[in-house]
Amino acid sequence: MEPRSITIVMPVYNERVTLRHALERLLAVEMPLETEVLVIDDGSTDGCLDTIEDLVEKGDVRLVRQIQNQGKGAALRRGIAEAQGDLLTVLDADLEYDPADFPALLAPIMEEGARVVYGKRSYGGHAAYSFWYVIGNKALAFWASFLYDAWLSDIETCLKVAPTSLWRTASLRSSGFGIEAEVTAKFLRAGERIFEVPISYRARGREEGKKIQWTDGVAALWILLRLRFAPAPRELAP
Repeated sequence: MEPRSITIVMPVYNERVTLRHALERLLAVEMPLETEVLVIDDGSTDGCLDTIEDLVEKGDVRLVRQIQNQGKGAALRRGIAEAQGDLLTVLDADLEYDPADFPALLAPIMEEGARVVYGKRSYGGHAAYSFWYVIGNKALAFWASFLYDAWLSDIETCLKVAPTSLWRTASLRSSGFGIEAEVTAKFLRAGERIFEVPISYRARGREEGKKIQWTDGVAALWILLRLRFAPAPRELAP
């Protein structure tokens, strides 16, 4: 069925400096589908929600609050449960990604019949958080490609577009950053072909609030391996 709407889930935890700007950039994009912007606050304590009260009151943004901080994966799972759009994607509030890329990501779905589209980052000097950050991302993509007999360039990208029903049948469990590896593994196990579209990217540094650690990369390697050989749950059976 041709999609008519999309939900953009924005997980938020203590992003007072960037949240307002991130939402303004998103709302300025001319989207080809009816768009729901769904902010999932994961127990923020820095008052970041005060900066977007007017956007929530006007209905430009729908806000859902988690009382306690549970991790990005938990916030995304809540967003998946709450989403009302036919399609679902994610946009972080840290300004690393440009929401102007969304129309290009939607084009393969609307024009070519694709079901799952990932935004593929290219790592130039402005986009590389560190040498090991880039190598780690490339290693994860290679590991996923090897295990699942696919060819992917970037599995840790935030910009993943897929039918909301597919996100839900994946039955995600991860509460932290491992959810990126988990969802990719489950999409591939379900027989989905993932299309990749180049996107712009600006990595922020640790001093700007980047939260991901090297241990998250190790956890992602294990998640990909474990799910490759785990018994297929009924919802992912062909």
